[in-house]
Amino acid sequence: MIKKNLSNFSSRILGMSLLAIIPFMSFAQKSNWQNLDLKADSTFGISTERAYNELLKGKKSTKVIVAVLDGGVDINHEDLKSIIWINKKEKVGNGKDDDKNGYTDDINGWNFLGSAKGSINYETLELTRLVRRDSAKFGKADATSVQASDLTAFEAYQKNKAELDKELVEAKEGLENYSAIKSAIDDLVKKLGKDKPTLEDIEGFKPTSDIETNVQRVLSQQLKNATFDEFYTDQILAGYEHFKSQVDYNLNLDYDPRSIVGDDPNNSKEKFYGNNDVAGPDARHGSHVAGIIGAVRKNNLGIDGVADNIAIMAVRSTPNGDERDKDVANSIRYAVDNGAKVINMSFGKSYSWDKAIVDDAVKYAVSKDVVIVHAAGNDNENLEVANNFPNPNYEKGGTAASWITVGASGPKNDETIKASFSNYGKNTVDVFAPGVDINSTIPGSKYEKLNGTSMASPVVAGLAALIRSYYPKLTAVEVKDIIMKSVVKVEQSVIIKDENDDTSKTVPFADLCVTGGIVNAYNALKLASEYKK
Repeated sequence: MIKKNLSNFSSRILGMSLLAIIPFMSFAQKSNWQNLDLKADSTFGISTERAYNELLKGKKSTKVIVAVLDGGVDINHEDLKSIIWINKKEKVGNGKDDDKNGYTDDINGWNFLGSAKGSINYETLELTRLVRRDSAKFGKADATSVQASDLTAFEAYQKNKAELDKELVEAKEGLENYSAIKSAIDDLVKKLGKDKPTLEDIEGFKPTSDIETNVQRVLSQQLKNATFDEFYTDQILAGYEHFKSQVDYNLNLDYDPRSIVGDDPNNSKEKFYGNNDVAGPDARHGSHVAGIIGAVRKNNLGIDGVADNIAIMAVRSTPNGDERDKDVANSIRYAVDNGAKVINMSFGKSYSWDKAIVDDAVKYAVSKDVVIVHAAGNDNENLEVANNFPNPNYEKGGTAASWITVGASGPKNDETIKASFSNYGKNTVDVFAPGVDINSTIPGSKYEKLNGTSMASPVVAGLAALIRSYYPKLTAVEVKDIIMKSVVKVEQSVIIKDENDDTSKTVPFADLCVTGGIVNAYNALKLASEYKK
């Protein structure tokens, strides 16, 4: 799953400034700002509402199946349940594979991360798995003992092992820092005798130590713009849990939950495994993505999705950790074979176990006229240099023609239009779309604002589905072409901050992606209506 590097936002204790955590705060943007119009609303959305009001009234549409390849979707959410895909060829709960597709009772999709024994929640990173695989052969070797034919593999192992060790050290430091921060805040809150103190409570507190003075100062600053829950739960507790999961699971060579699935993880060609629990143990991320794409519009509940006539197919392939290439490839093929015309993939990783198997699945999707939308990633890196898998470039040459890579933008048409965390790349990222402070559906019929290219990608997937719904004769490649050609260009330069050394540089937005702009539904639908002419 796309990860955000929190290491630079924790500090060594408590003479530090916690203000560095602000980039993860939720700012008070309008709900559904991603659907607003720059001219009419002074907010750099994608003009979805304008498109419905001025271009789509009275027009007929056809239902489009959108596959959400993610960590799971809450199919009973109040704003999603009526748009969840139903496999009409299967009979509910009879324990039989009625449609003979190899997946028993796949009523709403499929989960490639489980079995009758249950489902995977936490997983290792791909880097961890690569080091674990190669340590059996090279763990006790050195350059003099390795055969010449194995030298390249040995050097790759050494490089990967060094990177894993480095990340584990950083994760342990991050966990130590956040543990200390959390403990200090917990102690102050306990003294106050209130679970959710207000700004007035904090300012009225009389500190008796330097640590309490620092905590009071930081909380006083933060609670001017947020509630205690928004700061403590969404920032401190989230940071603590992030680093704890890295240490306990993601970077732990001894942790391997795959046995619960019961497949052979080294056999990339194996297809028929999993279960039909499409929510899984943590459906927060996938539910949020699904709502951005197509939460029921104008039902006076929660939010309005981008597309108004879709069915969400939930395909669970992404744990809390890095997805496996085998699962991604099988998820793509499952989605295509069951009628998806748009696939959203809000995940990514820096290493790949078997890129070829994913390439084959992507080629299959392209051949079946499917639009594939992928998040660019949240590490503020240039994808001209850094790796982000999966990607549209095939190992053996060529590029996926209907693949769209999406960076994240903010609501203001100024130098901050590029989200601070978003990856970018003049030739590797196609477009940008809203991905900051996006409100959407989460399990339990609740709603939450989240940041990430994970949120920007479904904005574009929703737009692709909207175009395909109202103009079903357009091909996947034509839909991509329309989306690319109809962006609103960003004319000004933007600030890119190097979080490693805290320096900044100003660059033209045109250098951040192929199109140099933000996707726009109004422009896209207008172009779609004229495209064949």
